[in-house]
Amino acid sequence: MTINVGLVGYGMGGRIFHAPLINYVPGLHLHSIRETRDERIAHARQYYPDVNIVPDALDIFSDPEIDLAVLAVPNKFHYELAMEALRQDKHVIVEKPFTVTSAEADKLIEEAEKRNKILSVYQNRRFDSDFLTVRRVLKNGKLGRLVEYEAHYDRFRNSLRPSTWKEEGTPGTGLLYDLGSHLIDQAQQLFGVPQAVTAFLDSQRDNSRIPDSFEVILHYNGVKVTLKSGMLVKAPLPKYILLGTHGAFVKYGEDVQEATLNEGKKSLSESDWGEEPPENWGILHYEKDGETIRESVESTPGNYAGFYENVRDAVQGGGELFVTPGQARNTIRIIELAQQSNNEKRTIPFEN
Repeated sequence: MTINVGLVGYGMGGRIFHAPLINYVPGLHLHSIRETRDERIAHARQYYPDVNIVPDALDIFSDPEIDLAVLAVPNKFHYELAMEALRQDKHVIVEKPFTVTSAEADKLIEEAEKRNKILSVYQNRRFDSDFLTVRRVLKNGKLGRLVEYEAHYDRFRNSLRPSTWKEEGTPGTGLLYDLGSHLIDQAQQLFGVPQAVTAFLDSQRDNSRIPDSFEVILHYNGVKVTLKSGMLVKAPLPKYILLGTHGAFVKYGEDVQEATLNEGKKSLSESDWGEEPPENWGILHYEKDGETIRESVESTPGNYAGFYENVRDAVQGGGELFVTPGQARNTIRIIELAQQSNNEKRTIPFEN
């Protein structure tokens, strides 16, 4: 069974993170792209000459040949477009963050369940090389009992980008929704839903209308989880710091897949896809027989295609969905609690 896919949006997200993967994964067929900007249409026609280009999302939702709608649009449109696609009996993938509010997420989940449709969110950073490596390190036991986990997702962009919705300060914008949704999703994969949330948000750049820096502390029994991100981080900081009763793991560097997809010079089918250079491998420090061991840990290759392979299997009825809408909904709820914590200057218990 071939699954025909309609992609709504061919900006950076659609062009880099969705179209190449949909086009690559066997069993998926990129049928249509909704786009109106001339330069984006020209790019789509160059790389996907057989794809239909349509001017309206409804052209995709109402097309009986299309099985799966992928929404790569500004955050404020996620809910209304996802709801319309579900009502037109499409399976739906929403770009992260899922929705602006957890109440919107609940309504989408209810609609998908009512119509027996697959609903997922593109949390591709579960398939980053560094995060896959962190999961492997936690399983090998050399750290002992984990006591602290710190994850960073930093940028250096000290001026505001003109003509982008991400800088507008409208609901659903800001670094916590953007990069924070990745860090929160990863933390939930490792530790589940937290007991409580403490957060500090700030707008550090001149004239910024969005929170462009955050520190979120997720409270768990025995483990302190700290998630940090900022737009004024010029020097490279560790991406991950894991501290345990027997050792520590420190990892620098970024997953290579985004840059590789953006460059468009390497095929996803190449054997070294997603492999990090050795200089970016993490270092594991632990004790063995009274001696401190410093061990370089080869990174697990990243695999963004794994997300779409799983969605294909779920739609075809042959696999359990990796990124469930309930998980994505809890990410939005944690974001809401982080905002409340910052505003009220206190720790907020996790409540649905």
